[in-house]
Amino acid sequence: MLSKEEILLIIYFVLVILLLTAFVILFFVIYQRRKNKLLEEKFEAKQRFEREISQSRLEMQEQTLKNVGWELHDNIGQLLSVANMQLNIFSKNLPEAEKTSVLEIKETVASSLQEVRSLSKSLNNQVIGYAGLVVSVENELERFQRMGVIETQLEITGERQEIPQQHSIILFRILQEFFANVIKHAKASALEVHIAFTSEEIIITAKDNGQGFDLEEVQKNSGLFNMESRAALIQTKFKLESAMGAGTFLSLRYSLMGQQDE
Repeated sequence: MLSKEEILLIIYFVLVILLLTAFVILFFVIYQRRKNKLLEEKFEAKQRFEREISQSRLEMQEQTLKNVGWELHDNIGQLLSVANMQLNIFSKNLPEAEKTSVLEIKETVASSLQEVRSLSKSLNNQVIGYAGLVVSVENELERFQRMGVIETQLEITGERQEIPQQHSIILFRILQEFFANVIKHAKASALEVHIAFTSEEIIITAKDNGQGFDLEEVQKNSGLFNMESRAALIQTKFKLESAMGAGTFLSLRYSLMGQQDE
């Protein structure tokens, strides 16, 4: 039979062990929480840094495009306008038999002037921001149609929603990059674009009937990287699908939730 002192001593040791165990568990929990918090802060800092780098890079690209747009409009556009006026003056003094050739040149110059002005608008972010996403896409596809480079089709469904101008510019730039790749590399004869507005998101799809490509071979392609980084900047779900002989398909899902306050 244990004495009262022995029982108290056993209880004391048990309590000490329990307290030590509780202390070790508490220390481990606090340590894990602090470790997880530090890792989370490090991850968030890395994401912020990457966003800032992407934002800076895109801002520089936009400024470059804007400057090129101005140069096209102000310099080349003005030169073509002057050439057009000079042709008008020159044609007045020509015999009727020679006026036809001059008129053909004049039409070519006028057409070139129109395309230069259209291109300058598609490069200027202020014009895109003011016009909005849908109008900018319409103008770009109409430009391709006029130039005869590819047959285009645009379908708009749902009630149009307002989105921040900067986001309109970014979405348009993604599509512009896709269009450029289609025209340069796809050997496609048709390009279809669908913009669907819902109460919660804008779903944009674009597809061509070109030769397609192997996605694994172009993972580090700068064009693809530009599209992905722009989409990530505005939390837009980006998906690109392609296969040899099966054309290319682009999908963008832009959430409207939480954009009202931006």
